[in-house]
Amino acid sequence: MENIGSLNVFMVVAEARSFVGAGEVLGISSSAVGKAMARLEKRLGVRLFHRSTRSIAITAEGTMFLERCRRIFSEIEAAEQELSQTLAAPRGRLRVSLPLAGMLFMPAITKFMRSFPEVSIDLDFTDRLVDVIEEGFDAVVRTGDIGDSRLMMRTLGKFSHRVVGSREYFACFGIPEKPQDLSAHICLHHKYPSSGKLERWPLRHDPNKGKLELPVSSLASTLEPLVSMAEQGIGLACLPLFTIRDQIAAGKLLPVLVDHIEDVGEFRILWPSSRHLSPKIQAFVKFMSENLFRA
Repeated sequence: MENIGSLNVFMVVAEARSFVGAGEVLGISSSAVGKAMARLEKRLGVRLFHRSTRSIAITAEGTMFLERCRRIFSEIEAAEQELSQTLAAPRGRLRVSLPLAGMLFMPAITKFMRSFPEVSIDLDFTDRLVDVIEEGFDAVVRTGDIGDSRLMMRTLGKFSHRVVGSREYFACFGIPEKPQDLSAHICLHHKYPSSGKLERWPLRHDPNKGKLELPVSSLASTLEPLVSMAEQGIGLACLPLFTIRDQIAAGKLLPVLVDHIEDVGEFRILWPSSRHLSPKIQAFVKFMSENLFRA
């Protein structure tokens, strides 16, 4: 900031062609102006002004430097105006990382894009742990606990799971009445691509009846194939309710064991703590909180 200040003094001197006149413009003494220019010339290693007892004249090096300073201050002014406009309304590029199941967020995201046409969305779909700051994301949506102290966090919403199957499947294999009954069913599982581990079905069961072990009939690293296979009567899948709400409403999938579902998941949005919550992120967080599970 001290350097910027000395550049500003230099520009005023160059325009006024006088230390006294520059001092009057800046509200400081001509002596302070002269000392500031002497320090600047010493730092740059060039003479910026020819001085005489009655006047000063800018040197060739000073003229070249003046043009560069004018461009610098023009850029600063443009940046300030751009920032002021950004603060006035949500606009600009918003880079967001979503889990692979994020395609199922698209109805809500599409509504957001229609509601805020001046925000340009850049979506990245992955289940890996991204480095929000190093990879330049404005926001990341994930489930589970977050241990990065560099990030701010806000909950977008909570969701529960449902074990679902098609009418055709239940007509062939029957309806399970308790979690232990699933041992005789075809179970379709979600596999975390980052670790290869299977996502646990959040079922409450009686531990006195032994460990609940579910058949692993088919695997998928994203949720969409599981939704499709369940709709086609291939087997049962345990899926977040918001991903299959439409299929349940249309009767394509029927939920079972609802009273045995025990957990509630949360989607969280995270952003670098070094950044203010800009209007575009504020708008995205608020909109997704209100629409994600109702889109």
